[in-house]
Amino acid sequence: MLTDAHCHFDMPAFDGRREEILAECERVGVGHLVIPGVRAPDWGRIRHLTVTDGRLSPCYGIHPWFVREHGHDDLDRLREWLIRERPLALGECGLDRLHGDLDEQMPWFESQVCLAQELDLPLVIHSVRTHDEVGVVLRRHRPDIPVLVHGFSGSPEQAQSLVQSGVWLGIGGVVTYERARKTRRAVATAPLEALVLETDAPDMPPAGVAKGGNRPDYLPRVLAALTELRPEPADVICEQLVHNVARLYGWE
Repeated sequence: MLTDAHCHFDMPAFDGRREEILAECERVGVGHLVIPGVRAPDWGRIRHLTVTDGRLSPCYGIHPWFVREHGHDDLDRLREWLIRERPLALGECGLDRLHGDLDEQMPWFESQVCLAQELDLPLVIHSVRTHDEVGVVLRRHRPDIPVLVHGFSGSPEQAQSLVQSGVWLGIGGVVTYERARKTRRAVATAPLEALVLETDAPDMPPAGVAKGGNRPDYLPRVLAALTELRPEPADVICEQLVHNVARLYGWE
């Protein structure tokens, strides 16, 4: 069974439809969803959703879009929450050139990199047009933990640089678009051992799906696009992807 390595299944877009969607996930071969936290007020909702359902795993963090909504005491609160709840990972955190100010985002990002390292948790990173900056931070701190750059949409050169830093790349709906030539080339040539699948649902829809209409049961569409781009046989790709996400999140 596949794992959706990054899916905002707690979002209101899925209210009233979660059991139906999870049943469809099982039907198409998606057995597990990883749910990242983006704001402190959302952590409790994610905990409530995941605590009684073995198909769902939580992560907690402060997303770069929302740093202005938080005070520095929220970093202490995050640390306490992570110690108490011991989630699958810290995330998502990171940098976004298209939303907000990088100078404001950077200290929040670096603090969470250090926190994940301190608590020995995998780290989930949001990076939009900041792959080079993220690489600099990772090389500076050299975290000895698994790191995922989710929703990768960079160049082959950026993919190579991140992978050389020990990073996994989250592959989502962008690779289903033929116009995404740069990212498709990157995904086609990156080491298969460094890739994991994700939907980022309800965002980052695959080709043919309306904005905001993405769902975790659409993950096989991402797999199909990846299989078309890669030289390996489909069964080899699928087996390696299952292994990769297990290594990333510490399931093996």
